[in-house]
Amino acid sequence: MNEYRNIFLNKKILVYGLGKSGESTFKYLNSKNHVFLYDDNQLKKNNSLFKKKFLSHQKILKTNFDIIILSPGIDIDKCKISKYLKKNKKKIYTDLDVFYSFYKNDYITITGTNGKSTTCQLLYEVLLKQNFDVRLIGNIGNPVLSLSNIKKKTIFVIEASSYQLEYSKIFCSKYAAILNISPDHLERHKTLKRYIKAKIKLLKNQPIGSFSFVKKNDYLIKKEIRSNKFNNKILEVDTNQSKKFVKKINNEYFQNNDYIENLSFVLAISQKLKLKNKPLVKAISKFRGLQYRQQVIFKNSKLLIINDSKSTSFSSSLGILKSNSNIFWLLGGISKKGDKFNLPRKFFNKIKAFIYGKNVVFFNKALKNKIEFENFDNLNDALKKIFSIIKKKKSRNVILFSPCAASFDEFKNFEDRGFYFNKLIKKYLNGKKLKDI
Repeated sequence: MNEYRNIFLNKKILVYGLGKSGESTFKYLNSKNHVFLYDDNQLKKNNSLFKKKFLSHQKILKTNFDIIILSPGIDIDKCKISKYLKKNKKKIYTDLDVFYSFYKNDYITITGTNGKSTTCQLLYEVLLKQNFDVRLIGNIGNPVLSLSNIKKKTIFVIEASSYQLEYSKIFCSKYAAILNISPDHLERHKTLKRYIKAKIKLLKNQPIGSFSFVKKNDYLIKKEIRSNKFNNKILEVDTNQSKKFVKKINNEYFQNNDYIENLSFVLAISQKLKLKNKPLVKAISKFRGLQYRQQVIFKNSKLLIINDSKSTSFSSSLGILKSNSNIFWLLGGISKKGDKFNLPRKFFNKIKAFIYGKNVVFFNKALKNKIEFENFDNLNDALKKIFSIIKKKKSRNVILFSPCAASFDEFKNFEDRGFYFNKLIKKYLNGKKLKDI
């Protein structure tokens, strides 16, 4: 790692993209380099922190930078200085690269299409219970360069998205996991091949003596492993084996396939780290998931309500659809390019879909001749219809809010969408409190 320690010192650096990661990168590198800033949103330059360092589009084109740090949200094909970036592609790095160059610690990096945040959070809580000095960073919302008081024994659990990995050059991780791969973010990566390439880079960059954890029998992962050479040891995770472990704990979250898959990776990594069993079981038993990720918000003998606002593709909803019956499924929003609905036929009659919003045509085509569905102008109207139906039913029912789409048509982000759903549910429950979990 020391061979890279000085590559981000005493350089002329452009930080492009001034969101959370860009701001933390600027703060971290500013005292060590000549750092300049740019964002497609010109209003960013009014921020007092950025004002003196913000360059114009024209100035950047005339400046020779040693290094360009690109924020994950920047699409090199669509941004305002696209031609300039492509011309200087060899100079592009990410905050993950900067972080790696300065900290010689153990990293456990998790990527995959679905379940990254939940797996990272669960692993973080498990390591805390084992008295490790552990930090949770990356795509989960804590920029890697925003940390302080880092010690030699600090362990980092890092959630890495395909956007972060795509542009990284030197970042590598002693422990790395690819949970699963299915078509996603093709509006950015253009092809499935490019998306997979970004994910697999995490494993290909690992040095000798590292460990990789991949889902057993995941076709796309298996295909890449067969066609590439790796320095690290590849460990296949059988997600069915953790079902035995689930019987030891009393936790409703691990009753569905997605959470069991997440747990399988945590158990595999825990075994390699030789963690103690009692605190491991205790941490997993107490785990309560993350907000708006298959979150149980109401539960009684007649009704279960799940807020899975984080769902942005069909693949992210399949596990929970398989794990329940009598499902009233709410979905809608901005559909993902190339997304396909691959739920086995045997589950079709357990579900009725309530599709809302402006993009109903896409979802109608995906579910046609598979699942019964109705269309609605908005989420409130769809919920109103659901509650009118379940009032007449005697069986236990499940209301599943799992949109399988991006939220930006009506909301700021998935959190905003999830909050709005909870607000609507409170209204329809007539004063009953949402589950405190």
